[in-house]
Amino acid sequence: MKKYILYISFFCFSISGQAQKPYSQQMVDSFIGWYPDSIVVKPRVKSTWDYEQGLMLKAIEKVWRRTADTKYYDYILADMNRFVAEDGIIKTYKTEDYNLDNINSGRALLMLYQQTQPGKDKFKKAADVLWHQLENQPKTKEGAYWHKQRYPYQIWLDGLFMAEPFSAEYAKIFNHTEHFDHIAKQFAQVEKYMVDPKTGLIFHGYDESKSEKWADKKTGLSPHFWSRAIGWYGMALVEVLDYFPENHPERPKLIKYLQRLAPVLAKYQDSKSGVWYQMTALAGKKGNYLEASASCMFVYTLAKASRMGYISPIYQANAKKGYAGILKEFVEKEADGSLALQKTVSVGGLGGNPYRDGTYEYYLSEPLRKNDLKGVGPFIFASIEMEILEENNIGKGKKVALDYYFNREFRKDWNGQNEQFHYTWEDTYHSGFLWWGDVFKNYGAKLTAIKDKPTSANLKGQNVYIIVDPDTKKETAAPNFMDKTSIENIKNWVNAGGTLVLMANDTANCEIPKFNELSKTFGIAFSGKSRNMVQGTQWHQGLVDIPSGNQIFNNTQKVYVKELVTLQLSGKAYPIIEEGGDVIMAATNFGKGRVFVIGDPWLYNEYVDGRRIPKEYQNYQAAKDLAKWVLSK
Repeated sequence: MKKYILYISFFCFSISGQAQKPYSQQMVDSFIGWYPDSIVVKPRVKSTWDYEQGLMLKAIEKVWRRTADTKYYDYILADMNRFVAEDGIIKTYKTEDYNLDNINSGRALLMLYQQTQPGKDKFKKAADVLWHQLENQPKTKEGAYWHKQRYPYQIWLDGLFMAEPFSAEYAKIFNHTEHFDHIAKQFAQVEKYMVDPKTGLIFHGYDESKSEKWADKKTGLSPHFWSRAIGWYGMALVEVLDYFPENHPERPKLIKYLQRLAPVLAKYQDSKSGVWYQMTALAGKKGNYLEASASCMFVYTLAKASRMGYISPIYQANAKKGYAGILKEFVEKEADGSLALQKTVSVGGLGGNPYRDGTYEYYLSEPLRKNDLKGVGPFIFASIEMEILEENNIGKGKKVALDYYFNREFRKDWNGQNEQFHYTWEDTYHSGFLWWGDVFKNYGAKLTAIKDKPTSANLKGQNVYIIVDPDTKKETAAPNFMDKTSIENIKNWVNAGGTLVLMANDTANCEIPKFNELSKTFGIAFSGKSRNMVQGTQWHQGLVDIPSGNQIFNNTQKVYVKELVTLQLSGKAYPIIEEGGDVIMAATNFGKGRVFVIGDPWLYNEYVDGRRIPKEYQNYQAAKDLAKWVLSK
């Protein structure tokens, strides 16, 4: 089959100049084309519960969260349904193997359990099985996990990625706060025993017993630095930090490990190609070669760590150079339009049968593969980060505050404790604003919550303030109502340059009269008239067309908004969307600030994540457009 080398660009363009799908999406679509029904890790071997499966499912999830295309979510759900029975038993998985590799796919279980959907309890039960393995995993004398039961006393760098992101997310969700000390210890043991003081690179394996043939009899270390092993470690750090508590005393140490590693990765980056060698420190040695999977892992680590502020932004240049090199050296376009990734080493291990002695010759003896999932998955990870980098300066340094005072509803969380939900940043169910929050974060903004009455003090420093669906006594026993003092404080904040977003709800589910006093201050009133009263799944009844050239929604043609309250305008207020004589969305300039108003919370997860409404409705794109507008001032 004829192949075409891709030009170096973070996004592809057709001959007509029209932008095509980003590389992350192209590669996932190619992958689904290879494996439309089930993920096959090893050629001619039936699908099994495997870490490569988990790697790909996380990559697909990342693309789902960037596109809101439900086909990606559905693929993950179908794959997990094949393995997980109603009682939580996982097909082909054996606890008694105590294999850290088997933990990685558990991340998909946790994601699915956090969604609004029927029958999800089985995913929690299956995740509990994996957690039980970790609680009983054999350990070294100092508390580091053995990589597998059959590899006693051994720490492998691979294991940090396989176990710790799942471990951290599970601990966060189910309130196992004591476990974060144990997670930190896994990384600390690597830093203590496996980092080479001369190069800063990390050896692939460590044998506490010093009995393995591949282990140095004094240090217990394997003889070489293998790039993919270091890549697993770097990715593990940035993934774990997503869940590690901000105030935990061990968190700064994890960040310091990244700060130690980043300049080392930059040092060993090939200056000509921009990518990295299979054997990290031996670029000029005969037989060594540029390798795809590690290069993708290093780019992901540097790009995400710099975006999140863990390391200096100077390493974005290394990530960009590395990604350009990946596209040139490893990525090809097939004749059918799909992508292919070349030059991923198939495997790299220590011990076993036949015995792998960890020598230079051993690592070079393993074959290279096309479209190996250990390369494809990290390529998607890296591509996502580079795509976020393209837009990350839109809201850099800005704060987006969401009201948690006027909208203040509670439910029982996964542990039976009260938690605030419904239009909150943290709510993963259909009722939350998690997806819209991620849009703001990808634009570089910081999310905050105002849990008390708005004052000049807690509004200070906020660039955007969003108030959604103030409570009536139906929603909460003791609602906080809008009052004159709050209105005056908000008005002064907008006048000084803030951007205010007001989202009501239909009259039956929102405190309209007092909320209206705030809105009227800016010449926009909730009329009390509701429209788009959707019956069941008659989606067309919620259709709102957006004319081309709209000043806010310039990338969106149609959206779904149901049971919204229309608006009445006065003064300088102007309509953003009008339909049938009704004003649906409006805005105004006020002093140095701006205000946007709509009579519905329409950008919550249920109508943004692509799972519920038909694909023709572009609510996710509308969420991006509105976020860009409020951040643009």
